Amino acid sequence: QVQLVESGGGLVQPGGSLRLSCAASRSMFSNNIMGWYRQVLGKQREVVATITNGGSTNYADSVKGRFTISRDNAKNSVYLQMNSLQPEDTAVYYCNVKSFGSYGLMYEYWGQGTQVTVSS
Repeated sequence: QVQLVESGGGLVQPGGSLRLSCAASRSMFSNNIMGWYRQVLGKQREVVATITNGGSTNYADSVKGRFTISRDNAKNSVYLQMNSLQPEDTAVYYCNVKSFGSYGLMYEYWGQGTQVTVSS
């Protein structure tokens, strides 16, 4: 079982920045996708950004140009640099890993979530 531990959330003013970190407790299959999702109470969880083990990234349209996802494979970690934060970015942010093993098996793990609040 892989544990994902997130850190870096908090309260920030509009226009400010935060950096989220997520560390996995152990190595995963070399073929994997790490990502960040967010959820507002009463709404569906949505993808924010993902990054493959090869470094290919994808972003939600709402965060393009403001957020940057990165990873450190040696540390089994993924990061989300969030700039120009707006009140609509307020949500619980979750780290996610999809790890692909042999025979088409996929293992998915979630972090416990970290609150990001953007408010003046």
